[in-house]
Amino acid sequence: MSFMRGDMLSRTRKLVKGLAKAQPSWLKAMEQAPPATFPRAAGKIPTIILPEDVYVKKFYKKYPESKAHDAIRFRAIDPPPSRVFALRVLELKERGVSEEKAIAMADMEYLTQKKAKKKAYARLKEIARLQGKRPPPNPYPSAIKEIQAEERKYVRDRFYNPKILEIVKQQKAEAMESGENQRGW
Repeated sequence: MSFMRGDMLSRTRKLVKGLAKAQPSWLKAMEQAPPATFPRAAGKIPTIILPEDVYVKKFYKKYPESKAHDAIRFRAIDPPPSRVFALRVLELKERGVSEEKAIAMADMEYLTQKKAKKKAYARLKEIARLQGKRPPPNPYPSAIKEIQAEERKYVRDRFYNPKILEIVKQQKAEAMESGENQRGW
């Protein structure tokens, strides 16, 4: 449909010229002062690739369980482990270390940091037990457990929310009715 190509001004002109539409009151003013047109991208818009993305992919191949961490969320306070790993590799490469050694060193640092966090939490639990208190929640939970904790309230809600229970009763009643109707045939 060639008459639909163009911006709103050109389409309206074509419709008015073809007598498909009455001339709107704003058309003359828009023809005198047309709106600004912005240049369009020629072809496909290229994807943005950061220098550390190569190493982030390598990190995810080695540690697929960490994919649950949001790699897109750039926070200066607590960046995801994949970005920390990749930035460390780039930093080591800038210092003149070969790529394989930089990856190995960053990997070793990641694993020692992970072990240190587990040890620290184990020590926290031990101290809490000695004091006769409840152990504190894990300050370093896995990303999957964080997501499950966020979703837990919604999962429990389906068993106790009266509105949801009413909807379930209605659906069961409808299923019973449709089952009886199908048996009658």
